[in-house]
Amino acid sequence: MASYLTPVEKPHGLMLKLGYWYTKRQFGQVPGPLSVFCARMPTAFTSFYGKVGKLDGKLTLPTELVMLVREQVARTNGCEFCIDSNRWAALNKGGISAEKLDALGEFATSTQFSSAERTALSFVTEVAAGKHSSAEMIQELTQHFSERQICELVWLVASEHLYNVNNIALNIGAAGMCATAPTRVPAAA
Repeated sequence: MASYLTPVEKPHGLMLKLGYWYTKRQFGQVPGPLSVFCARMPTAFTSFYGKVGKLDGKLTLPTELVMLVREQVARTNGCEFCIDSNRWAALNKGGISAEKLDALGEFATSTQFSSAERTALSFVTEVAAGKHSSAEMIQELTQHFSERQICELVWLVASEHLYNVNNIALNIGAAGMCATAPTRVPAAA
């Protein structure tokens, strides 16, 4: 899948040049969001992406759940690049099994997921797919999560949505980081 804008081969500015070098070294290529979107935007936009990652480090939710939520939101929104890159991170940095990631489409019934994970994934799917929530869903979340953690789940949906919309709007597809990066799956109820 070709992006709507041609990737910038030679970036301007030290930050972008470092970003290109680092990602090419890490992944063997410069990811589309960097070469298509960030390369055309003022440095502050690229820095904001980096800040989102740093803010994730301040979350109290378990890292595995954070990664599952990001992957589920990307799948719900249909962002092929984010599905691929989130899967890569979950497998290579988060220690999540491919089997568990592959079961995300059936999280509501799969024994791969704890009750807390199923509740969180139901919530984030509802918010990502329908752009709404309910008092009943929030009440269910309080059985497993603190109020801060509920707000952290909202943050994860909102920040992942930012990435997803940027990539979808510019037709930035999967980068092939994973041998099998599942495509969008129907949202679970």
